Amino acid sequence: MSAGIDGRVLLARLRELGEVGRDARGRLVRLAASDADRAGRDLLARWLQGAGLEVAVDAIGNLFGIWQAGAGQPVMVGSHIDTVIDAGIYDGCYGVLAGLAVVEALRAEGLVPARPLAVAAFTNEEGVRFAPDMMGSLVHAGGLDLAEALASIGTDGTVLGEELRRIGYAGSMVPGTIRPAAYLELHVEQGPVLEQDAAAIGAVADLQGISWQRLRIEGRANHAGTTPMALRQDAGHAAARIVTGLRALAEGGTVATVGSLRLEPDAINVIPGAAVLTVDLRDPDEGRLAAAEAALSGLVAEVAAAEGVAITTERLARFQPVRFDPALVARIEQAAAKRGLPVRRMTSGAGHDAQMLARICPSAMIFVPSRDGISHNPAEYTAPEALVAGAEVLLDVVRGLLGADRGPG
Repeated sequence: MSAGIDGRVLLARLRELGEVGRDARGRLVRLAASDADRAGRDLLARWLQGAGLEVAVDAIGNLFGIWQAGAGQPVMVGSHIDTVIDAGIYDGCYGVLAGLAVVEALRAEGLVPARPLAVAAFTNEEGVRFAPDMMGSLVHAGGLDLAEALASIGTDGTVLGEELRRIGYAGSMVPGTIRPAAYLELHVEQGPVLEQDAAAIGAVADLQGISWQRLRIEGRANHAGTTPMALRQDAGHAAARIVTGLRALAEGGTVATVGSLRLEPDAINVIPGAAVLTVDLRDPDEGRLAAAEAALSGLVAEVAAAEGVAITTERLARFQPVRFDPALVARIEQAAAKRGLPVRRMTSGAGHDAQMLARICPSAMIFVPSRDGISHNPAEYTAPEALVAGAEVLLDVVRGLLGADRGPG
């Protein structure tokens, strides 16, 4: 492995953190502000302290390890450690632990930075238990009111602020107190592009806009055997028409997904009287994303009229596409090239904390390949050498931002 990053330690930490939050079925389930999240945070905090960093927690639970060196605004690196249900071990965690590895490598070099360096683990990036996703970084960047975020009701009926207090991670620091000079996030791609192109590094130039909505369809529950087809107000069939209609309206660079669908009363011999489904629309172009939202609205009206049902729509999240800082993207490309690593400039299909930090400072992302493009799945995998290579590129870029650009060696 390359000099600089201690790959053995980085990989061991990824495996160890990946065992925190296993449920009775062996699934990795470390949802935001849960007991498992507390255990993961406690482990990370010990590692940060062990590296000589000052640990700080803000009021939304964002966890920071700060190297108080130099003066002025810090360079910040990081991601998140909360997971989806039945997760892999790399998503988010890799960026946080690689950031810690960068600090340790720079300290081992005897570097005296010209400015501070901060490692961040943002709260509730996944948005599985509490909405919206990327919540901690959004609050940090001033895009969501703290009180509103803390009042968020979880899928299990809990309140985020109460849960953060319960697990001991409702900090006293005002979110946004640490205002970065620049933010870098290293992440597994979660898609197939780098692997298909045989590229080792992705220099992420932009990130798709995201629109999340929840639709509730109200029909009429009735007997499955005695109600003629023409006389039904079938919420399930209306939901199916929306699901299939979404596939037709996803054109150009737009992607559309129904990731959650629930029928009521959910009985084999009862026509569904209600259906609740979520719609996830994404596109790197704001105009196309807005057009897809308008097309969805038209589809909903059409289905409601045709099926004799009432449909209400609730917006869960809406983020515009993000263009990352061109100078930082160029630094990533240059660092990869110096190490002889094939690099591709690309778009992120997933949302990340970096898109929120881009509101307040120059930001960019580094991707490494994901085998078969799989993520949010226990089969998520990136080769050890690829993980270390990405961390080395992060190290080189951070070193340059701190005022001591030595390059690989």
